[in-house]
Amino acid sequence: MAIEFTKYHGLGNDFILIDNRATTEPLVTSEQAVQLCDRHFGIGADGVIFALPGQDGTDYTMRIFNSDGSEPEMCGNGIRCLAQFIADLEGIQAKGAYRIHTLAGTMVPKLEGNGRVRVDMGTPQLTAAQIPTTLAEADQKVIDRPLEVAGQIWQVTCVSMGNPHCITFVEDAAAIPLETLGPHFEHHSAFPQRTNTEFIEVVRPDYLKMRVWERGAGATMACGTGACAVVVAGVLTGKSDRICTVELPGGCLEIEWSEIDQRVYMTGPAERVFTGQID
Repeated sequence: MAIEFTKYHGLGNDFILIDNRATTEPLVTSEQAVQLCDRHFGIGADGVIFALPGQDGTDYTMRIFNSDGSEPEMCGNGIRCLAQFIADLEGIQAKGAYRIHTLAGTMVPKLEGNGRVRVDMGTPQLTAAQIPTTLAEADQKVIDRPLEVAGQIWQVTCVSMGNPHCITFVEDAAAIPLETLGPHFEHHSAFPQRTNTEFIEVVRPDYLKMRVWERGAGATMACGTGACAVVVAGVLTGKSDRICTVELPGGCLEIEWSEIDQRVYMTGPAERVFTGQID
């Protein structure tokens, strides 16, 4: 059976999008997703995203397999790409919003035109049990705590945006040996469900530089949930404003942690690359 797909990216964080609205189960297995994501022998992507029928009153459901076959709760860049993909499927050119069911709860991406999408990412979860991590008691927050990784002590702040993030602020993000350190953070025993890890350089309180090692995908050009978690961590540690530009290797995201409703809003691009068929 041939399956049609469309390749999208959000700041270089790239995905294979599949129209899965006719059934509630993904048309591709996690093992097949690994093959499709291979950049030498497949299509090449950080993950495969499926647009499934909505549930619990939502318009659509999002499922995603990472390039290693694991299934994360959510993906910030991915949900922007999904919103644009759905709009393209429906032939909608105007601005509009969707309610998307994810394993991290209901997300509401809104198309703003010019290829940009603003997403209500919900409220951050901050207790050790919610993240989850063993770096503090279950009901306590993990803010600027010491963590030994690869023989070095790092001061880390942990945030869940529906998926776990470990954030550490550094003098020079570009100097971090990401390929070496990333796996040590991801598989550290303090994170029972593994973790995404962000290394942050504060240029100004309203401008942060970020490099990311994503759980299940490795070093990527961008991470939307990570950028959201980083601004939350910056506010909690007094290092950043509530409205920030976060610069990633693939470009910039605009992040706001609202003081009014405590929800995090992410705005950034979603671009279609090409279409094809999987045999």
